[in-house]
Amino acid sequence: MTKTNHPSGAPWRNFYGRFRGKTIRASQHDYLENDLAPLSPGSVSWEQNPSRNPIDLQALFPGREVWLEIGFGGGEHLVHMAQRYPDIGLIGCEPFINGVAMLLGKIRKAQVDNLAVHPGDVRDVFDVLPDATISKVFLNYPDPWPKKRHHRRRFVTPEHLAPLHRVMKPGALLRVATDIPDYVRQTLEQVPRQGFEWLAERPYDWRVAWDDWLSTRYEQKALRDGRTPHYLTFRRR
Repeated sequence: MTKTNHPSGAPWRNFYGRFRGKTIRASQHDYLENDLAPLSPGSVSWEQNPSRNPIDLQALFPGREVWLEIGFGGGEHLVHMAQRYPDIGLIGCEPFINGVAMLLGKIRKAQVDNLAVHPGDVRDVFDVLPDATISKVFLNYPDPWPKKRHHRRRFVTPEHLAPLHRVMKPGALLRVATDIPDYVRQTLEQVPRQGFEWLAERPYDWRVAWDDWLSTRYEQKALRDGRTPHYLTFRRR
């Protein structure tokens, strides 16, 4: 693995997107300073875990199944799932710090205690997750990278899907929600190649949202703009 000159030995990885927006409100600074550290699994950090020892999910969520949300945006779906499934442990990954701050405010308001938050690239979490430990994964409205030359930046590429397959249990479900037809195309092309089975049998299966779905602000914008959501479900073979 290629190393950087960072004292932690963290690998160099291209990251495309923003880490921070223009402003963070005073209340959000409070969330970040006081609420984030207790919710962040320390063994994900390169500084605290330079040897990349696997994270102890039983210590993090004793006796619980563990689900993963990749890029939780403002966190509304993640908190909704935590409230609906209090016996499940959920890990949310989001590199955009403004979104992390929004999530922390929602967690404080909802008083849920079955969440862990990684304020960074999900690949950091893949590095320390044991094999076959995640029972369900959510990829909701990922960055579409609409220009053709940028399609390699999308999540649905082997760089991300191969380690995702490794950390998911056999039979675990991957949900992908997107309003971009070409993202649907690439998802249906790439995800099955990495060991997943698309579970749709009829158009209803991808046109209608899941029973426990919470429409996010990204989806509401897509609907206002006249775009059609797609709900794709895959099973890890």
